[in-house]
Amino acid sequence: MGQDVNSIVKKILSIEKEELRRQNKNRLLFYNTGEKIHKKQMEFHKCLKRNRWVFGGNRSGKTECGAVEAIWWARGNHPYRENRANTIGWVVSLSYEVQRDVAQAKILHYLNPDWIEDIVMMSGRKGAPEYGIIDHIVIKNVFGGLSKIGFKSCDQGREKFQGTSLDYVWFDEEPPYDIYEECIMRVLDRRGEVWGTMTPLKGLTWVYEEIYLNKSNNPEVWHIHIEWADNPFLNKKEVELLTKTLSSDSVDSRRFGNFSADSGLVYPEFDSNLHIVEPFSVPSEWQDNIAIDPGLNNPLACLFFAVDYDGNIYVVGEHYEAGRDIEYHTEKIFALADKLNWHRDSKGRLSALIDSASKQHTLAYSKSVAELFYEKGIVVNPNVNKDMFSGIARVKEYLKARPQKLFIFKNCVNLIRELKSYWWSNGDNPKKVDDHTLDALRYYIMTKPSLNEAKFKELSEIEKDKSKLMRRLRRL
Repeated sequence: MGQDVNSIVKKILSIEKEELRRQNKNRLLFYNTGEKIHKKQMEFHKCLKRNRWVFGGNRSGKTECGAVEAIWWARGNHPYRENRANTIGWVVSLSYEVQRDVAQAKILHYLNPDWIEDIVMMSGRKGAPEYGIIDHIVIKNVFGGLSKIGFKSCDQGREKFQGTSLDYVWFDEEPPYDIYEECIMRVLDRRGEVWGTMTPLKGLTWVYEEIYLNKSNNPEVWHIHIEWADNPFLNKKEVELLTKTLSSDSVDSRRFGNFSADSGLVYPEFDSNLHIVEPFSVPSEWQDNIAIDPGLNNPLACLFFAVDYDGNIYVVGEHYEAGRDIEYHTEKIFALADKLNWHRDSKGRLSALIDSASKQHTLAYSKSVAELFYEKGIVVNPNVNKDMFSGIARVKEYLKARPQKLFIFKNCVNLIRELKSYWWSNGDNPKKVDDHTLDALRYYIMTKPSLNEAKFKELSEIEKDKSKLMRRLRRL
């Protein structure tokens, strides 16, 4: 009888877990549970030192464990520590833009909406915090009180980090030393903790001296390296694919999280002699899609893409301009479409991929950018894959392919310029400067197969006819 009861209880718990998973509410419940355990993440969480650092490559899982650690502190239910009620902590990113796309996104991913008492925004709407910049989140803790996770940006300067007593600070990527030093002072009163998660790309900096080498012999300092193979949620094929996309001097830091002076071009594979071609008249059957990276004060970039019967991609048109409204941009995009004799639907509308941030309502307009484009006759699809590193890896695949798989018309001058001047930054991502056409390129390329997994072949005449028919059907 007892066994039957236990069996029933297990089934009920299993059903409840599955329901939570289905509702996508309590993702924290499934963090490092089940068949796959990220052992090095757990080693970080279990370490009781007060100054812990994770040196990891891209996609190694380092940011994930930093975010979960912060939520456990805020909720007061850390499984490996003596918990505190009503904690106050900071998440420190290199810039507000990086905060939104990385640390803030991870916090929101693991934070059950039922636990949130309030969200205070610096920009954007509380109803869609993932698209704006969060100042702080007030979280219900298990003691019946409230905790606070604040967000700070290194480009605010040291003065903005003064005067507050904190329970913890999480550094997402390496901060300047003066800000690190100031944050150490913030946790002294409460005997708090700091931890950092970073890809070491700046060379032998203060982190190398004070954390990695621990030259001061601080007994509270601890570090661990995480690489792709340590992440059980990355399959071996994906690890191989990502490794192939990097130059040999980048693998050491971006895969293994080792200290390196590497901070070079993102796309050294781009070769003007191979990838730039003279414009030619593109057959209507090749016309594939349009991709837009929206901007008002910043440049708006729009690229037109064609694909031939062998799967070769051509960037055949470009619109790029800053400081203009949506009406102006749509006129220019339609004019370019007319010049290319680009296909439209039965209502005369164009279709395009667009950055998911276009769904956000701006201060300048009562409607979202996506809605404004739709009203002007461009049906935009904001469901693009924005994973920066995967997108860069996919673009690099197409640039490295021999024979060439990616060609750019010579008159797409801004895309060519950005490809030649796109540099890695201090963290997982490139410098967020002059990258608008490159973002549009990523959105489109991520809709195409990985060349390392799906090899293109010459199509038969029947397959070519079928391809033509399918393209015509998509236009209807």
